[in-house]
Amino acid sequence: MQNSVSTAQVCSRCVMDTSDPEITFDEHGICNHCHQFDERSCREWFPNEEGRRRWEALVQRIKVSGKGQEYDCILGLSGGVDSSYLAIKMQEWGLRPLVMHVDAGWNSELAVANIESIVKHCGYDLHTHVVDWEEMRDLQLAYLRAAIANQDVPQDHVFFSSLYHFATKNNIRYILSGGNLATEGISPSAWHGSAMDAINLNAIHNKYGKSKLKNYKTISFSEHYIWYPFVKKMRTVRPLNYMVYDKAEALKELQQTVGYKPYPRKHGESVFTKFFQNYYLPEKFGMDKRRPHLSSLIVSGQMTRDEAIVKLAEPLYDLQELEVDIAYLCKKLRISRAEFDELMQEPNRHYTDFENWDSRYKLLKKAQFLVERMLGRRVNVYS
Repeated sequence: MQNSVSTAQVCSRCVMDTSDPEITFDEHGICNHCHQFDERSCREWFPNEEGRRRWEALVQRIKVSGKGQEYDCILGLSGGVDSSYLAIKMQEWGLRPLVMHVDAGWNSELAVANIESIVKHCGYDLHTHVVDWEEMRDLQLAYLRAAIANQDVPQDHVFFSSLYHFATKNNIRYILSGGNLATEGISPSAWHGSAMDAINLNAIHNKYGKSKLKNYKTISFSEHYIWYPFVKKMRTVRPLNYMVYDKAEALKELQQTVGYKPYPRKHGESVFTKFFQNYYLPEKFGMDKRRPHLSSLIVSGQMTRDEAIVKLAEPLYDLQELEVDIAYLCKKLRISRAEFDELMQEPNRHYTDFENWDSRYKLLKKAQFLVERMLGRRVNVYS
């Protein structure tokens, strides 16, 4: 399969284009994503002395919260560069994390090896939550039958729900995330809904699933926005937003420190995510996830626009590798190639075709705005 060539308008600063139906451009041809990144980075990214001071103060709060306990925080480790780099930095900061990995059934062998190398080097305890495969399989088939763009929700939701449930159950207040603005600052909201929307997840599974989800734990709207942050006082923090974070340099340090092996493609730690981003999305929806990924690197100064254009000209998938991955996917999901082809031909739908929590979220944001006006400061408990 060759890469999708866009004849649409492309931003003059990054490489986002009109495959995002909500994109807008100013008089200089610069898109709204670039402007939004500039606005957010002023508030949320501190690659300077201020960031160092803020993070040092936060490290002290984390240590105090975990005093007398075996662990003072939890790190969700996927095996990707961001969370892996964060793992070795936490050792330098003197934190005592419980490293948690969620195995949703799609780990690549390389991801398993990288996780083992990091945990062994740092001397961390590793807790692996293995998702019930029969339930995961049924849920992922339901999403494929629903034919929406958000095919990574079953993996993403259980990853975060497992972290949050485990943290609050074990009285650990801080969850450290490898998420960051430097490499994820641009993400078109029109392409997807919230991975945390359990209402949407259950609606899709109720319509297209074949069995009940007994062990797959979800997070409700009230748990996510009220119970965990305000009652249980749980906080999710993103340390990489308090420093200069260059992904290429982070990879070099990982290779030198723990013998980390890079993946041929972004999100190569998950066989399904690799397939989903490099074939399903561009083939079925015309969405090339490389555009927001590369655009994030451009606006954060890690890549030039010309370099990104060269990357976009590369094939999304080697044809032989694609056939191997599709065969593996069919075997694991226990469907025939003909069934897979039928799923690819399903009429495209949007997540909003199913019940979701968007209306509740809008009400919550209005309430947040009123509270912020009363307090005269931003209220943000998750990152």
